[in-house]
Amino acid sequence: MRRRFAVLLACSVVLAACGDGIDEGANEGRDNRGTIDGVTLNTADTLAPSDTRETTPDTTEPEDTSPDTTEGNGDDPFQWNDYGDGTEDGMLAVPLDYSKPNGETIQLYVARHKAVDQANRIGTLLVNPGGPGSGGTGFAFAAENIYGQPLLDRFDIVGWDPRGTGSSEPVIDCIDYYNDTFAIDSSPDTPSEVQALTATVESFVADCEDRSAELLPHVNTMNSARDMDAIREALGEGTISYFGFSYGSELGATWATMFPSTVRAAVLDGAVDPTVPYFEQNLQQAAGFEAALTKFLAECSANPDCAFHNDGNAEQAFDELAARLDSNSYFGFSQITHGTFFTAVLGAMYDEARWPSLEAALADAQDHGDWTGVEDLYNSYYGIDDGFGYSNDIEAYFAIACLDDPGTTSIDELFGRDAELAAAAPRVGRTWLLELAICAVWPVRPTESITITGEGAGPVLVVGTTGDAATPLDSTRNMAKALEDGHLVIVDADQHTGYGVNSCVNDAVDNYLVDPSEPLEDELVC
Repeated sequence: MRRRFAVLLACSVVLAACGDGIDEGANEGRDNRGTIDGVTLNTADTLAPSDTRETTPDTTEPEDTSPDTTEGNGDDPFQWNDYGDGTEDGMLAVPLDYSKPNGETIQLYVARHKAVDQANRIGTLLVNPGGPGSGGTGFAFAAENIYGQPLLDRFDIVGWDPRGTGSSEPVIDCIDYYNDTFAIDSSPDTPSEVQALTATVESFVADCEDRSAELLPHVNTMNSARDMDAIREALGEGTISYFGFSYGSELGATWATMFPSTVRAAVLDGAVDPTVPYFEQNLQQAAGFEAALTKFLAECSANPDCAFHNDGNAEQAFDELAARLDSNSYFGFSQITHGTFFTAVLGAMYDEARWPSLEAALADAQDHGDWTGVEDLYNSYYGIDDGFGYSNDIEAYFAIACLDDPGTTSIDELFGRDAELAAAAPRVGRTWLLELAICAVWPVRPTESITITGEGAGPVLVVGTTGDAATPLDSTRNMAKALEDGHLVIVDADQHTGYGVNSCVNDAVDNYLVDPSEPLEDELVC
């Protein structure tokens, strides 16, 4: 997934609602996934033990361009720290620049949840929660709350913080205070607002370049795929399995295309469309969020018990509330502007389990001028604790996404296309302008690209949901079609990503990963 990234994704992937936790048995097929309360699975810091700190794909056996990570480390290039509860963590050195495999290195933070049934262990399952920009080690530390028992029994589940993120070293660092950048009007409609947005994004980009110049050219998705192969090699495995959510589907498809002979099995849940460039992906995503918001408002209008019912006209009430914020701001720990309002609203569109919170927040703002609920949703989206305590996820997000494909290459070019955003999503489309503007002026341009094919990787299982705002079902379907041997599972659900929704999709995923030689349906509806 591009835009609405993994701070929310980590809550919606199999976890129903962030902060409220999983109610055991609340959703069919989740009875083995436990309860999480008050946990955001988006960085290593939240879950690790407290004392942790266009190229042509090569379809032959990949050349070993990894550094010698075993020298001085015996047989343990990770130098694992064992926590005595089945989990451990460590660091792995990989090249900063893979064109200079014996040059400067960076450190990847890696965590492992060991297979429960070691006697029948299949191998390693690499996992990634999405983003881009979010660390993946949390999904290893919290594996028992996320993955089915067949996977916990048979696989070492290994997550890593991709280069530039989480507790890997170094990390992308741009700014100290998010609101100066992300609380502005993200859909400017006057020359002065356009000027303010332009100045803001140029300042943000300059800060990124000032603080992270050495790392910025090297954090693209293709280098992360090379890191995956370095992890595989360091683990001593000839082939390896993978399970990626959201943007993790793009990463997994890239890896499968670059290193097909090392793929044992791969699951891509909530997949982006690999057949269109970045700007068009954002058009698709804007339309997906628009559809989710339209459904939310229609259901609220039809249900007198909805807190934002407004006598059956929630749509008009919503538009009036948004219009008020287009010319006025309200202050708490975070500034509530037109931009922060839509961040809060669209963040809630990830999962219908969050809709009651949004209903209450909108009603409080409308009836009492109380924006606390909106502010809470905004802070939750960015992982902010009482207005403070930012992770670096969004900074890393832009560094990775803009380096992969900036979409447009100037502010003028971008605003020449803003009508396309408005047409794709009349209520929300132009709120994408802030993100797209950052990429338009990003200081480092792409140096390589790849066409996703998965040629030679074998069968790949792709999962999509019918009501996914962030990666609409058509996008996921296009991923399955782009892969040489892609197979699609369609899950009937209004949320982002499908694993964990019901026993049908859980069994399909778990059974495939345990035995990828079993025949797969071209399309399975769950």
